[in-house]
Amino acid sequence: MINWHTSTPPTAPFYASIFNYYLSEDLEGYEAYDTETLELVKQIPGFLGYESMKHEGRGMFISYWQSKEAIAVWAQNPIHQKAKQLGQGKWYRYYHSMIAEVDRFHSHAL
Repeated sequence: MINWHTSTPPTAPFYASIFNYYLSEDLEGYEAYDTETLELVKQIPGFLGYESMKHEGRGMFISYWQSKEAIAVWAQNPIHQKAKQLGQGKWYRYYHSMIAEVDRFHSHAL
């Protein structure tokens, strides 16, 4: 389920930053950075929301954005850059990321 930043989901088009990964054995500091970066990203103008899942060392984090420019601002955040360095150096044994444009969005909940 998507955790939207506001009570109303955005209208397409918007962007999705999709991050898929497998965790390594060395997760020292991982949870603290995960919590800190999640709080920081919510402060970036253009951040729309996120969804994530983790299961048996595999995970996915999708963040939603108003524009590519907002994604670029987040990519340059010093704490986010440090988390990326730590991820590449020790937390992830594999990952890939991609940016996609969401042309259409609809949802349903009971």
